[in-house]
Amino acid sequence: MKSIDVIGVVGAGAMGRGIAQIAAQAGIRVRLFDVQPQAVDSARESLQAVWRRLVDKGRMSVEDAEASLERVAPCSDMQELADVDLVVEAIVERLDVKCDLFAKLEGIVGPDCILASNTSSLSITAIAAACKNPGRVVGYHFFNPVPLMKVVEVIDGARSEARHGDALMALARRMGHTPVRAKDMPGFIVNHGGRGMNIEGLKTAQECVAPFHVIDAIMREQAGFRMGPFELMDLTGLDVSHPVMESIYQQFYDEPRFRPSPITALRVAGGILGRKTGEGFYRYAEGQKVVEQEAAAPAYPEGLSVWIAPYHSAGHRRAAALLREMGVEPATSEQPPRDALIVVTPYGEDTASVVAEYQLDGSRTVALDTFFGLEAGKRRVIMCSAATAPRWRDAAHALFARDGTPVSVIADSAGFVGQRIVATIINVACDIAQQGVATPEDVDLAISLGLGYPGGGPLSLGDSLGAAQLLDVLRGMQRTTGDMRYRSSLWLQRRVQLGMSLRDVPATAEN
Repeated sequence: MKSIDVIGVVGAGAMGRGIAQIAAQAGIRVRLFDVQPQAVDSARESLQAVWRRLVDKGRMSVEDAEASLERVAPCSDMQELADVDLVVEAIVERLDVKCDLFAKLEGIVGPDCILASNTSSLSITAIAAACKNPGRVVGYHFFNPVPLMKVVEVIDGARSEARHGDALMALARRMGHTPVRAKDMPGFIVNHGGRGMNIEGLKTAQECVAPFHVIDAIMREQAGFRMGPFELMDLTGLDVSHPVMESIYQQFYDEPRFRPSPITALRVAGGILGRKTGEGFYRYAEGQKVVEQEAAAPAYPEGLSVWIAPYHSAGHRRAAALLREMGVEPATSEQPPRDALIVVTPYGEDTASVVAEYQLDGSRTVALDTFFGLEAGKRRVIMCSAATAPRWRDAAHALFARDGTPVSVIADSAGFVGQRIVATIINVACDIAQQGVATPEDVDLAISLGLGYPGGGPLSLGDSLGAAQLLDVLRGMQRTTGDMRYRSSLWLQRRVQLGMSLRDVPATAEN
């Protein structure tokens, strides 16, 4: 395997500085170049300040900080990269500019030098096409901030030589990062896998199911994610997120699963980008998010009769157990009593569909999301159809908040909020594995480290929630909406049929 002792970094912005930092800290010599010489000087000053802070915090010795800074050599001419072992490009995200750079680099560096791009969304194969020796061009996608985001994607283009990717995998480990291997596909692993959260969150909001802050609260407090889609997009900035959404949708030839929303297009046009502009899906006062106060639950109506529909066995069992824990005995009749709250527990369907199928009284019917469990303290979600009367909506809210657990009341939606977003996330991850973009292990590793999703990654999360139940959710959503975005990945479908884990690799792939 090729030894990498000296690397060139082209681009002295945030990404280039971060790559230079972790390389220098690992004892690797770095030559830092930018077309603007002052950017290189600024980057070295920034790195010096970073290492000084690490020394002050006791995380680095003075000697190590000084040695790291000495390893970062500023370059005023790209010719100074002639004898490096690797060049990592971290410049503007434009294919024509990157291709031009790589063609120039090939005329400067030695024949054994690896050329790597830190692109997040452009094709490695397309970049390599600008080179006479495309086999040495590999993707090396770090995440910002590089020192803190400990995952890096190593991407093999259609003509990349595997040995060069192997060398970058080893280098990543040497620099204290976790490498994952991907083949060249739009979005690679992390940006590909991240489509489900944001795009389905936007679709949910576009259907007026719930306000942005309620969708986020459900994803955090019911589904267990660190952030909801709108908090995440505000943090990233729509000037970054929206073009990626459009690019991946177009690169997959209008795949319905990745269909963007006009919500973000309108906000980008208006400059409402998120934290960086002080206003996004939330307002920010002195850098702090302003969140609407949640309304208190209505008073519990004493003597309330409740009938839980038996049409979904798992949901019925969970809902009945919760009511009994709260001291409410549900009616046991085959049909709902004349003046009882009707509670249905669908997976993937909306309230209206269940009301129509079973000829229920729509004015008294609400849906309860039981998919994620109903334990005290975990946010509960009830869903009303257009026919649900306010009296019964409020009764259901009061009932399910009786033990002090927060409750979100949403409008009718195929798959509530949590079901539809989480099922979409896992379905997209399944399709990444189905397309052979990465191994199931690397899919989980990349997405859990790159996006901070819970459960050890989306495939592991799918196993813990139940692959068969997720398939029920997706089929219910597709049946209700007729939208092909909810068709199940064959990876998911076949593993349910065969009783396999979503992380299992086909036996044929192992031989």
